[in-house]
Amino acid sequence: MKPLLDLRHLQLIQAIIETGRITDAAKVLGVTPSALSHRLREAERRLDVPLFTRMHKKLRKTPAADYLAVVAERVLSDLSRAEEDVRRMNRGIQHVVRLSVEAYSNYRWLPSFIKFLKTRTEGIDIQIMAGARGDPLTGVLNRHIDIAVVSGNIAQAGLGSLALFDDPLLYIMAPTHRLADRAFVEGTDIEGEPFITYTKVPEPDREFARLFRPTDSYPQWAATVELPEAIVELVASDLGTSVLSSWALQAALKEQRIVGAQVTQEGITVPWCAVLRSEDMVEDDPIMLVAELLAEWCDMPDSGFHSM
Repeated sequence: MKPLLDLRHLQLIQAIIETGRITDAAKVLGVTPSALSHRLREAERRLDVPLFTRMHKKLRKTPAADYLAVVAERVLSDLSRAEEDVRRMNRGIQHVVRLSVEAYSNYRWLPSFIKFLKTRTEGIDIQIMAGARGDPLTGVLNRHIDIAVVSGNIAQAGLGSLALFDDPLLYIMAPTHRLADRAFVEGTDIEGEPFITYTKVPEPDREFARLFRPTDSYPQWAATVELPEAIVELVASDLGTSVLSSWALQAALKEQRIVGAQVTQEGITVPWCAVLRSEDMVEDDPIMLVAELLAEWCDMPDSGFHSM
């Protein structure tokens, strides 16, 4: 059966949700407002359901539009990927594997891995999808990305994982900080300290559960900054302290812009893994091959994911 809607309708829904106005959405799509209004009425007529309601000169999405927007994101992403794949094929690339790293946008390790990848396989290119770092697992399930490098142990339907490396958490501070000479810090050491974090959602086996709660000692929240690289800059300027993964801090530590201390005397080590769709975890699949080579490369002493 022929679908009632086509790509133009999906793009329309997405644009109106993003802008909230017919005129602004028309500018985004490069059409006239009257043409876009006609296209919207046509979509609602075909579906026999309203997609938007007008409220204070803005269009408010209905549940139907909200659902179709999710579908549009996936369909348009797949189409964009297919177009990019075709263009790359003309340069000898048969497969493009899209990858993102949870939370962090530090990709100093990437050139080394790509060089390693090229020595082991041909026709596979890596595309970094930095915009997916906020929720990479959903990105994998929605096919926005193929591999998510994430921390912790992942057990979720439809996903599989390969272990990559274990990495310690570090309590970081400015070189002039009063705790800068400590080899490790306990919860009581940092009680009341200005603390910058990229999320206030407690995670098991991290600083909330193993540093703050055991001694009932908590820092003073200074800010929530979603970009860890920005946190490093704030810490280096002595505007607060933080706890981040060691592997992503090596450049700043070597440059002595910040100093790091082990989190608790025993230390907190976090496992990192490559997560991909279960259906892609088959032999000879390009996505699986890249994940396996990434795991092999991470085990090498000179890989960018080896910290201390």
